[in-house]
Amino acid sequence: MLLAATIIVPSAAVAQAADTAAVSFARGEDLFMRDKAADAVPSLEKAVREDPANAKASLYLGLAYLQVGRIDEAIETLRKALPRAGSLQATMAFNLANIYFAKGSAAFSEPYYSQALVADPGLAGAWLNRANARIRTGSLREAVDDYRKYLELVPDSPKRPDIEKLIALIGDEFTAEARRTEEAALVVKEEADRRKRLLDEVSASLQAAAEDTRGLSAGSEEVLQYDGEFVLE
Repeated sequence: MLLAATIIVPSAAVAQAADTAAVSFARGEDLFMRDKAADAVPSLEKAVREDPANAKASLYLGLAYLQVGRIDEAIETLRKALPRAGSLQATMAFNLANIYFAKGSAAFSEPYYSQALVADPGLAGAWLNRANARIRTGSLREAVDDYRKYLELVPDSPKRPDIEKLIALIGDEFTAEARRTEEAALVVKEEADRRKRLLDEVSASLQAAAEDTRGLSAGSEEVLQYDGEFVLE
């Protein structure tokens, strides 16, 4: 009978691996915070490999990738780490959404802004940026709601004049669209009325023609008698 082997990792080895991961992260974090993203990447990659549960290491690595132009790797790193982000979920989802938006994928960014807001409803930047994403995707009413929520959270925002102007423009567009809809409905109704009048006129004309035809065919079917004499020449 074969017994499953049990592998026991010495606690000293576990501690050493944790120490190594901590050293790699500390080095990478220091470089990243000093705006040396390219130099930070190798250490942060090592830290993530050695300790995948270190959400902050994954966050910094994703942002470092972004800064050096490795956009797809930045997205992949943050997406992979997001389910285990813990207390960093809002920050990680927010940054992931920002990367998608900067890449021109507003439709992909919106759900991550939403995820960030579920984790932290007070994250004002996520309300603002989701509004911008919704403008890009044509969800104007929802965008207005987000802009207003942002202004509630940041009433003294220097962006307030521009946001209020944009909200007013969207309101004007809604009004114009409603007017166009009413005008289009009126045109449809007028055309329907015109067709009905034409049908009524044609129908009446055909009815009159039918009555005239009946008048011509009515009367005696007797043969007329001629009482005079026929003259042959």
